[in-house]
Amino acid sequence: MTMDLGQTRRGVDMGPSAIRIARLDERLASLGNEVEDFGNISGPDRSASKMGPENLRFIDEVLEVCARTGEMVSQIVSSGYFPLILGGDQSVSIGTFAGLSAKGSKRGIIWVDAHGDFNTDKTTPSGNIHGMALAAVLGHGDSRLVGLGRPGPKALERNTVLVGGRSFDDEEAELLAKSDVTVFTMKEIDAMGMRKVIGKAIDIASRGVKEVHLSFDVDAVDPREAPGTGTPVVGGLTYREAQLAMETLYDSGVVTSAEFVEVNPILDTANHSAELAVELLMSLFGKRILTVRGPIRG
Repeated sequence: MTMDLGQTRRGVDMGPSAIRIARLDERLASLGNEVEDFGNISGPDRSASKMGPENLRFIDEVLEVCARTGEMVSQIVSSGYFPLILGGDQSVSIGTFAGLSAKGSKRGIIWVDAHGDFNTDKTTPSGNIHGMALAAVLGHGDSRLVGLGRPGPKALERNTVLVGGRSFDDEEAELLAKSDVTVFTMKEIDAMGMRKVIGKAIDIASRGVKEVHLSFDVDAVDPREAPGTGTPVVGGLTYREAQLAMETLYDSGVVTSAEFVEVNPILDTANHSAELAVELLMSLFGKRILTVRGPIRG
């Protein structure tokens, strides 16, 4: 979805094209997957858009694009495909879940992100809707965002896990602490290791449900390795930590839908962040460093 109205940095609407340029379709097909690209859902030009209230910037346009995204996702799910959505900014998630909610709300979430995305129109310091996406999906905040697709939450809060967080607004942190969302910050990843953290995330997200959605914001990765994003935060995941998470998710078999968001090629170097996103997606869909077909002999 070529959306850039959920935040303030220009260029993130070109993220899907950058990921395609990194040969996503071709490389996923090389793993034996049947791939169909349903094309872009275009967002309006910022210069011709009405900003709206300061605490819900561009809400009318965001809702309109997310509604179209939801319709497309619903059709893709109904056709039996695994939906993989490319952003654009994180507000795309509101549309993604509007479409997934056609099958109800009994699903878990693994949300890999440097930020909480748990602000509401009452707590936001910026008014940027990409920082409200997870809250809206779980039923918190402005009724228009919460009610898109179907009324109320689109997933189970007790089955939602945030991985890699390291930058939270004060009131947002309070809301998260009061919620049933499980949060593994970078401190937990440093202390426990990614294998244990992602294993716990899988257990929590999949407990008692048949659907788990993966949302991956490229800013979860340290900006030294993924510079092409609008809200970088130092101290993030290493490339190998992110790869291990994707490999473990593939092995678990629990992920039934996914989105990769916030790649901004204007801020990138030689399309490096889009290439990284494709490498992570390859691992999520089964790429292995080495496939052992027999005993290894020294």
